[in-house]
Amino acid sequence: MELPLVVGVDGSESSMRAVDWAADEAVLRKVPLRLVYASLWERYEGAALAETLGRTSEQALEDTILDTAARRAQRRGADLKVTTEVLPEDAVSALLNEGRNACALVLGSRGRSRVAELLLGSVCLEVAARANCPVIVLRGGHDNQASNGMLRRIALGVGEERQNSEALRFAFQEAQRRGAALDAVRAWRCPAHESVDHLLLAGEPARLHEERAVEILESALNQFAAEYPSVELRRRTAEGPARRVLLDASTRADLLVVGARRRQGHPGLQLGQVAHTTLHHSRCPVVVVPQRG
Repeated sequence: MELPLVVGVDGSESSMRAVDWAADEAVLRKVPLRLVYASLWERYEGAALAETLGRTSEQALEDTILDTAARRAQRRGADLKVTTEVLPEDAVSALLNEGRNACALVLGSRGRSRVAELLLGSVCLEVAARANCPVIVLRGGHDNQASNGMLRRIALGVGEERQNSEALRFAFQEAQRRGAALDAVRAWRCPAHESVDHLLLAGEPARLHEERAVEILESALNQFAAEYPSVELRRRTAEGPARRVLLDASTRADLLVVGARRRQGHPGLQLGQVAHTTLHHSRCPVVVVPQRG
């Protein structure tokens, strides 16, 4: 069964641009596009009252928003299969449920008002921290087109843990689909106590930590580089906090891919500081890929 690419739509211009981006992505992936609008209207009004009053202005608004979004998506690909649905749930619950049967979730980063912007920001963070599938949040100055990125480059953060295969595989697959170069970045730091004044490590600390970063990067990438030989792979290590290094990489990329470890038995938010920071400040769309373990 082809899992759809799911987009959360709320009528804001940001969410409509997310529809554009997701439509291009669905065409690239050759998968259906599913547009969902999360609404608690029936819960607040009650089913009996809804039947008595008939269609309400809120119902009409929901249908108009989804119809507009569907027509907008269809213009991006004539053969694209598009479905829509209004879900009587809060946004987080609806998107998390949809993510169980989706290849990815796509979210805009702004809402319909200043208040909605704040609410949508929390929705994005909670969904990214709990979803079972990759979550793509459209940050920064992207051009709303997945297939025609201005820079033809994807940035990938390679973290401390070696079990980050899902994020790596996602990044390689995305680079191959787009015909983009893949910049795999590993940040490293020299602990403050290992200064060049240390008698046993004089002149060595920085080099040793950088060499270790290179080893981790090579070990993580070798398997996927062999599996995706057509992808132009650029390996890079950089000194500094991972958050700063990846935000810098986002200024030169069309997409930034980061992993988020999911620990069994921990039902709360599981995002990590690096993913959290990139979602807030990245200059390009961010993909948070869940990693089990």
